[in-house]
Amino acid sequence: MKVKDMTYIAIFAALMAICAWISIPAPVPFTLQTFAVFAAVGMLGGKRGTIAVAVYILLGAVGLPVFSGFAGGPGALLGMTGGYIVGFLAAALVMWGVTRILGNGVWPLGLAMLLGLLACYALGTVWFMDVYIRTKGAITLLAVLSKCVFPFVLPDLVKIGLALLVTFRVKKLVPALA
Repeated sequence: MKVKDMTYIAIFAALMAICAWISIPAPVPFTLQTFAVFAAVGMLGGKRGTIAVAVYILLGAVGLPVFSGFAGGPGALLGMTGGYIVGFLAAALVMWGVTRILGNGVWPLGLAMLLGLLACYALGTVWFMDVYIRTKGAITLLAVLSKCVFPFVLPDLVKIGLALLVTFRVKKLVPALA
């Protein structure tokens, strides 16, 4: 791997941390983590973008406060919402696969981001249910979706649109990203 690639990966891992710390006040507050994941894979491509996401998760796993609310450590990953963080890696892998097959145009990348988001939701929801059932008792799928997915769908779709816009604008300005 070239130094340029490692530098871009490090920059995007740091960007994910910064975006995790930015909390947008709303009835259900949300961060810009998913935007940064989408932007990383969109701008860096599948391989480098996925590595950037993995580096971000590893930084948090070893205790650096890179996750939402300045959280970090194994507890952040093993808790109820840890599956959504691990889901970022699933999202990146799905995006990589889709763009490898369909290309990197606006529509294929938009579809890749949407399918990646669904992968993140699926992994995170299953993880949340598993941890919740083991620690607190029974919970329905509808209850988990109502708490962990439905409130975030619209903001996440806006983040996908923003990531697409930023990806193609920045790629025009910084051809070395491609």
